Amino acid sequence: MVCPAVGDIDELEHVSNQVYLRWVLQAARAHSDALGWGTDEYRRCGAVWVVRRHEIDYAHATLLGEALAVTTWVDSWKRVSCVRKTELVRIADEQVVCRAATTWAFVSFAQGRPTRVPEAMRAAFEVPAP
Repeated sequence: MVCPAVGDIDELEHVSNQVYLRWVLQAARAHSDALGWGTDEYRRCGAVWVVRRHEIDYAHATLLGEALAVTTWVDSWKRVSCVRKTELVRIADEQVVCRAATTWAFVSFAQGRPTRVPEAMRAAFEVPAP
C-alpha cells in the first residue's frame, strides 16, 4: 500500500506522474526482495535487472491522502529480459488509477551487457498473475 504525501502532489493538486513511476520501481524491488532476490543475491549471481522501457497508463487522478493498493508480477519472459506489470488501485472505491508495464533486461556486471536469466530466478518469479 502507498499513500501520497504533500511532496508527491504536483501543481494540478494530484499525484505527480514521477511519483507513480517511483511507486512502480519500489514495488518491483519489494517483490524481488520478497522472493529472495535482494541486492546480495544479485551480486552473487553477477547480474542485475536494468529498466529498458516503461509504459504507464494514467487512468484516474490520485489526491493527497488517498491510499492505493499496489500489485506487481512478472507477466512474460525472454532469454535475457522480462516484462513486469504493475497496477495501482484506489482502496476507497477499488478504482484502477494506474497501470504500468516495465521491460527489464538482466545485465551482467562484468560485461555490462544482457545475460541469460538463471532458471532458479525465473522459477522464483513465475507465480500466477492476479
